Amino acid sequence: MIDPVLEMPASSLRQRMIDDMNMREFTRETQRNYIRDVARFAAYLGRPPDTATAEDLRQFQIDQREIGVGAPTMNSIVAALRFFFTHTIDRPDLARRLYKVKHPRSLPVVLSPEEVARLLQATTSLKHQAAMSVAYGAGLRAAEVTMLKVRDIDSERMLIRVERGKGGRYRNAILPADLLALLREWWKVGRQQGVMHADGWLFPGQHYLKPMSPRHLHRVVVEAARAAGIGKRVGPHTLRHCFATHLLEEGVDVRVIQALLGHANLSTTAFYTKVATRTARAVVSPFDRLAICGPKQAVPDG
Repeated sequence: MIDPVLEMPASSLRQRMIDDMNMREFTRETQRNYIRDVARFAAYLGRPPDTATAEDLRQFQIDQREIGVGAPTMNSIVAALRFFFTHTIDRPDLARRLYKVKHPRSLPVVLSPEEVARLLQATTSLKHQAAMSVAYGAGLRAAEVTMLKVRDIDSERMLIRVERGKGGRYRNAILPADLLALLREWWKVGRQQGVMHADGWLFPGQHYLKPMSPRHLHRVVVEAARAAGIGKRVGPHTLRHCFATHLLEEGVDVRVIQALLGHANLSTTAFYTKVATRTARAVVSPFDRLAICGPKQAVPDG
């Protein structure tokens, strides 16, 4: 499917930005979002964005806040504009005029292991079950799952090579034995269907030469949750949250989980301690060690 935002006729400035993003191996989705956000700023200006001044940026941010643009959306726009001004037109002085909006981070939805099992078993498609299982079993993001190729499954070292992680970072993810067995089953079925090839996508889309889209994977998870009778709002990233939280509850060191998730900052991974309920229940409060609520000994008469 052709992305209309990326395929429309490009100005030289817009093409330069696309070239800069391609050079840094940004995902197609990230490129689409960055182009859209810079175009939004250009529409606000009414002229090309490379003619913007520091005062234009200041007023843009004030106006966006006044019309009620949410913090996550505004921060996405800021990220796109920072890239444009820093890398595409070499104006880092303007990039410094952009400020991210602080907002409280909401706790992620986390399913119990029993709910995850119900979710994975709720789909009748082996491909969909395998894709969701990779998201949970290896803790991958939706875009990372959909961009996997067959050759990324390293059964010798029991690893999954993630070559297109967030920010273009490379890492190794774990490959559980049961997940490998499921992927081998999918490989056999996919070969019989004519959609699986040794150099092809692990999860092909409607055409075997193109991968499943993250949006399609999201629909798969939502439909599976509905079929499993799970009322919580879930998506592919929920399975990644569950992976991290369940590992933490099993006592895996948070720095190991950080490496497995591909987080640049430990604080991002440590956030899962807020939802690791089993870990919290296992902690013995110092109050319990006082034993002041136990049976009271009688005081002998004096």
